[in-house]
Amino acid sequence: MTTATASATGVGAHAVRPDVPTKLSGDFEYSNDVRIPGMLFGATKRSPHAHARLVSIDASRALAHPGVVRVLTAADVPTSNLLGHIMSDQPVFVEEVARCEGEAVAFVVATSQEFAWAALDLIEVHWQPLTAITTIDDALATCDSPLHPLGNVIRELHIERGDDFTADVVVEATWETGRQDQLFLAPESAVAYPTGDGGVTLILATQDLHTDQHQLCTVLGLPPDRVHLINSGIGGAFGGREDITLQAHLAIAALVTNRPVKTTYRRGESFLAHPKRHPARLTYRVGASSDGMLQFVEAIVELDGGPYASTSQPVLGSACYFAAGPYRIPAVRVDGRVVRTNNPISGAMRGFGAVQACFGIESTLDLLADRLGVDPVELRRRNVLRDGDPFPTSGQVVRDQTPLDVLIETCVNLPYPDVDAHPLREPGGTGSTLMSARTQQGEGFALGVKNHMYGEGVREYSWAGLTLSRHGLTVSSSASECGQGIQTVLTQIVNDAFPGVAVTLAAPSTYMKYSGSSSASRQSWMSGSAVLGASRLLLAHLTERLNVDSVAFEEGEIVDAAKRRSLNDVLGDDEISVEYEYEAPPTSHGVEAFGTGDVHVSWMFVAHKALVEVDVELGLCTVLGIATAQDVGRAINPREVRGQILGGIAQGIGFAFNESLETRDGLSTNNSLTDYLVPTAADMPPVAIAMLEFPDPRSPLGIKGAGEPSSLSSTAAIAAAVRRATGQPVARVPMRPWDLTP
Repeated sequence: MTTATASATGVGAHAVRPDVPTKLSGDFEYSNDVRIPGMLFGATKRSPHAHARLVSIDASRALAHPGVVRVLTAADVPTSNLLGHIMSDQPVFVEEVARCEGEAVAFVVATSQEFAWAALDLIEVHWQPLTAITTIDDALATCDSPLHPLGNVIRELHIERGDDFTADVVVEATWETGRQDQLFLAPESAVAYPTGDGGVTLILATQDLHTDQHQLCTVLGLPPDRVHLINSGIGGAFGGREDITLQAHLAIAALVTNRPVKTTYRRGESFLAHPKRHPARLTYRVGASSDGMLQFVEAIVELDGGPYASTSQPVLGSACYFAAGPYRIPAVRVDGRVVRTNNPISGAMRGFGAVQACFGIESTLDLLADRLGVDPVELRRRNVLRDGDPFPTSGQVVRDQTPLDVLIETCVNLPYPDVDAHPLREPGGTGSTLMSARTQQGEGFALGVKNHMYGEGVREYSWAGLTLSRHGLTVSSSASECGQGIQTVLTQIVNDAFPGVAVTLAAPSTYMKYSGSSSASRQSWMSGSAVLGASRLLLAHLTERLNVDSVAFEEGEIVDAAKRRSLNDVLGDDEISVEYEYEAPPTSHGVEAFGTGDVHVSWMFVAHKALVEVDVELGLCTVLGIATAQDVGRAINPREVRGQILGGIAQGIGFAFNESLETRDGLSTNNSLTDYLVPTAADMPPVAIAMLEFPDPRSPLGIKGAGEPSSLSSTAAIAAAVRRATGQPVARVPMRPWDLTP
């Protein structure tokens, strides 16, 4: 499987992603489109309880159903029944206790998807319901009788700098955020097939091929050369494809039946299967001098992780490290914990804990500005980080990348697009419910900050390979393309070095070496730098082959001081293959009890302002306009950066008003697109975007991450605007109509 890409665009060009034309035409192949002769189909039997003891399973009636080939349970797992992205604490199949709604109990394999689904109702499962722990307080109160053998606390983190926690003016507040779903449009789907050597291969949509492979090897008891994954077309991710969902079930099924097995989740199942954004409770105490200079920030960050760890440990780290925002603060104390509950599993989602922290600190600063009688923007101007300042929660000095003053001024002075062009203001639109006699407008402002790449001492590296023949260049990278545009980025970097040469990208797979997860806004910097290094290495090989001082490419031909040569003249039927591994600047892990040191490789900064209109009687709100200034380092593909910014703002609007998977006693109440409401095109306001380029000197191409910042402070800016319009505290997002009325 390969993906051909255009070869006439270099760094900085407004390139079209290669998947866009085929998606528009309907020719794009998603994992659900894969067909293999002799293929069977699977379906998952899931727990209907948030917390219950498994008493018995009887699959005899299901096995008698027409077309049913096999029913798998925990007894069929070859080795370890535990898996996990970072901590192996989640069962492949429930063995004794189900700890959340939707946990897999059995997997039916049948000759059609319809037969597999029908057989699920024939599996008789007897449960002994247990008390569900559904709040952070209950999880902490029951630590002596935890819901999981590893305890109710997944991680705790204490960060402290400075010792003076007094100030002229002090404000205190508690803020809460909801459980947002990534809601990628293409549900989980994959095909697994046996390879004849006792191994298995999966064609699937995932953000992290090699981490999936490692977990599957543990479950299957097979070495890595017997377990391979190939990425198919991915219909969105946003963090929701970082965890194992259907992979282990399919791999086991393919091995025991010795046939290809495929399954595709339905929407409600997808809601239950993958982790969500962590619900958070953020308690703040912030002090400033009478002239508006911040003196201290105290924060307690508490996250609901659901029953299993997923990525809760680094998400807590992110929430705590950015709990004080991008500000100069002499004294900081942050206590964080993420706990287990019987609610749906929480994990990675765009912004990765920094979104919740941003809502907390930015909302508290608005309270402080009101108490001081200072304009909220001016309060931020006085206190933002500048080069040479220590980052508030690590002490790491920020240098060469802190354009916060410029971002503030650019965003403040950026005019909104024509707000009267908003679709909800058109006659007959849903916006007609907003009656001008009872509407009030307000404007809000917020700053966002997050690291890109992993940080916290994790070794950060990425591999890439190039093969040059007379037909062109093939780029190999196991970086997953999940809509963020990494295929185009890699192609553009190669095109800069080899202009005019046709470029093809090989489909990412574990047959390639590790390029890392498509998460943490890391791939453009990491895999882009690996491809850049491989390009330079390939040019050096050509120089040596031709015995010249240097070579370059023009219009697809090799040029040196002596002559021009075609690829055919130089290579004939030969190929030149090179590979390169790029390693990012190292970071320190910090200390669990005192998170200090060079914890991050680099940071991303962004500013948002929002203009809203609220019907204060009905509690309805329209976002009339948003303006944003974002430091993108170096925009490899400005078209795609703009798309990332718009997409993040859309998710920020959803998080502000609608998006939260609600639960009652741990059971979801709105796990469908009928009840879980996401913004549509009609909800998107006109957006003004200023992309500022401050190249990071530690990145070989000056790249910074661009995918996550737009989701960081867009929600906080909208909430601030609603407070200005209504005078209501808006202490929780998503906000509800009754939060906006007197």
